Amino acid sequence: MLQDLSLNILDIARNSVAAGASLIEIEIVEDTAQKTLCITVRDNGRGMTRAQLRKADDPLFTTRSSRKTGLGIPLLKAAAVMTGGDFDIRSTPGKGTEVRALFLAGRADMPPLGDVKRSIFALIATGEGLDVVYTRKRDEQLFTLCTRKICNEMGANISPSHPEVLVQVRKCLRDSPFEIVREEEDR
Repeated sequence: MLQDLSLNILDIARNSVAAGASLIEIEIVEDTAQKTLCITVRDNGRGMTRAQLRKADDPLFTTRSSRKTGLGIPLLKAAAVMTGGDFDIRSTPGKGTEVRALFLAGRADMPPLGDVKRSIFALIATGEGLDVVYTRKRDEQLFTLCTRKICNEMGANISPSHPEVLVQVRKCLRDSPFEIVREEEDR
């Protein structure tokens, strides 16, 4: 696992960017009664073949040419399974990939969620033209940030990484009802 789950999310999303995605959807759903946390990252990138999908959780496998190992998926899977949770990855060539990790959040070995807001902002700021939909739900509380919606409200043909859009993204994230979760607050 990376230092916290927000960094795993960012790593998986950057894999989506490397796979040519123009849209990434990130969803974090907490059920406090069931003590579960489900993270889903979905993209419209080039997807993976069946052979690639079978190797996706192997740390020595990557489809990226910029490095020789692919740790994001294996580390996220290990973190979810370590808590007694589950992991699933689905992909269709030419259509995209969906990574889903379910954590049993009540366990002592549950990793901290970390600063998801910072990871989401970094993804948007560095993903030229990348549309991001970030949804966070805890029980009945819901927050959604959609870069396409912000861009449409600001005018035609403005990029999600444009400085004016980033100001609005930062404001939306700051105003969300979900605070940064620090490791000591998780315990």
